[in-house]
Amino acid sequence: MAADQAPLAKELSPKPPRPRGRLLVVSGAVTVVVLALALGLGLGLGLRKNGGSNPSASSPTGEPLPGGGSTTKLEDWRLDIRQYTLDMKWDISAPPVTRHFDLIISEGQGWPDGVVRDMLFINGKFPGPLIEANMGDRLVVNVTNQLTKNATAIHWHGIFQNGTNWYDGTTGITQCGIPPGKSFVYNFTVEQFGTYWYHSHYSTQYSDGIFGPLVIHAPEEANARNLYDHDQIVLVQDWYHDFSTVNLDTYLAPDNENSEPVPDNGLINGMAYFNCSLYGADSGRICYDNNTYSVLSLEADKRYRLRLINTGSFAEFEFSVDNHSLSVIEADGVLVHPQSVHRLPIHVAQRYSAVLTTNASHSTNYWLRAEMVTFCFTGTSPVLDPTTKAVISYSGNATILPSESSVDWSDPRLTICQDLDESKLVPAVEKSPPPATTLWRIDFSFGIGDHQLDRAKVNGTIWSPLINTTTLISAVDGLSGKANGNASAWAVDGQVSSFSADQFVVGVSAEAVEVVDILLYSLDEGSHPFHLHGHQFWILQKGSGPFDWGNYYTNIKPSDPRTVANALRRDTLTIEPYAWALIRFVADNPGLWALHCHITWHMEAGLLAQFMSRADVLRTMEVPRDVRALCSS
Repeated sequence: MAADQAPLAKELSPKPPRPRGRLLVVSGAVTVVVLALALGLGLGLGLRKNGGSNPSASSPTGEPLPGGGSTTKLEDWRLDIRQYTLDMKWDISAPPVTRHFDLIISEGQGWPDGVVRDMLFINGKFPGPLIEANMGDRLVVNVTNQLTKNATAIHWHGIFQNGTNWYDGTTGITQCGIPPGKSFVYNFTVEQFGTYWYHSHYSTQYSDGIFGPLVIHAPEEANARNLYDHDQIVLVQDWYHDFSTVNLDTYLAPDNENSEPVPDNGLINGMAYFNCSLYGADSGRICYDNNTYSVLSLEADKRYRLRLINTGSFAEFEFSVDNHSLSVIEADGVLVHPQSVHRLPIHVAQRYSAVLTTNASHSTNYWLRAEMVTFCFTGTSPVLDPTTKAVISYSGNATILPSESSVDWSDPRLTICQDLDESKLVPAVEKSPPPATTLWRIDFSFGIGDHQLDRAKVNGTIWSPLINTTTLISAVDGLSGKANGNASAWAVDGQVSSFSADQFVVGVSAEAVEVVDILLYSLDEGSHPFHLHGHQFWILQKGSGPFDWGNYYTNIKPSDPRTVANALRRDTLTIEPYAWALIRFVADNPGLWALHCHITWHMEAGLLAQFMSRADVLRTMEVPRDVRALCSS
């Protein structure tokens, strides 16, 4: 998007009626555009397929599309995925500019995989539009809430927000929600580059559609650009056929012992195939049986950077392309030396860039696969096919499903939710961690508590977002003596005790920059993708069982950075069951920063801690009036 240009909102398509007590299967009622871009680019819409097959069975091979794949009307609410093909002529060295964007949040109905359900949209579309900029640019994003009842807020996942903590978009921590019928402007400068995304940070909203990709360029990626010829965004996610609040109510109900809702399907760039016959006649659902696969139309003998983003709520995926290896070159905004893999695990909120070289047979199509790691599920779904697929086509015929020559890799699949081995991902630009100056241990677990409710605890605290205020406003006012007495009422070293009992806040830097080691310790049988706002961290060590404190002081040597030289940096990592991770970050960014599990259901159960950084700077900061006004709306 050019500087000072905003996307336009369009009207939603009319809501189809929802029958009661029966399944309505609509044949041939909805068809979509097959996008074949100039030069063969673009992850488009898509191959149609008739319903009726077993979800676990392989798809027919070489099967032509019904109607020969004719091009007809695109549903109004579907985003034109050609937006997700990046222009290689983009000037990564252009001087900084101010870029304006409008995001209009609305509600309606859609059917990304053929099953009609209530959804949320950005600018009337799903998924959300691409926001693209250069490092150093100022982004001015006007968010308008057109929802009927609920507030909203937008978090810029992975963006540091140094000096603009109040625009981090975390309800109850850095801002109150944007009320229905109101607008709010996020205004910040991006100080990094790489693959990021934005999403609602209000309750479970992003699970229903409020998210989109965010890509930041910089001259520092010039060398990496020599590794690929084209640049493409690929979103993968789990998908539910019910609105997220329905699943949340079930998950948080009494006597439900952390049994997360199992997805009904997966999506790739907002679409997927679903077999309508899996729902019984009394399901009460509308299902279009000519739903589609996404199609990635490629040129032969070219290199494609696939910017993979897991925008889902719960499931980790193993991403692969039949007959093609992948070369990983980025993890969470950090360029790494190329690492060849057949399957790439990607957990919720993580991002990778992987280069796909189209050097296989030029006369056929291939399956792109995103396989859910169902080991992490505590239940099953009778309608779920854990393998979400799209079609890689560089045969020039995007109307044919892959044939039997498209073969999945035979490598063993994951039997646990875990990250790609960090030791295989070496940052391309060395940045070794400085010596640590402080250490915190953070334990987290789940358990049945009051009223037989299953909740998450972080060092014994069950987080709940503050109402009509935020921890940031409370901290700034308290430290400056504007409220709650005076500065002496606040502990700025160690755990801050002046917040309510449902806020676990750690003061990590009081009067100067600190280098903080965090031992994240899981006392739970599930895996958890933890995200730290406002920072990247170095991953020093991961393990299971008891942590060896002797090893920490003799081998990690927090005072000697040489022992962890050029460790991988990222902002989201997976903690495996009953395991731990030792991370390090520089607490130089003033503000209140969330550290939380990015599984939607877990965060809503209370799995969130906060770090208060640079209390000396917070004492003099002024929270903008429009941010404060949200808390009185």
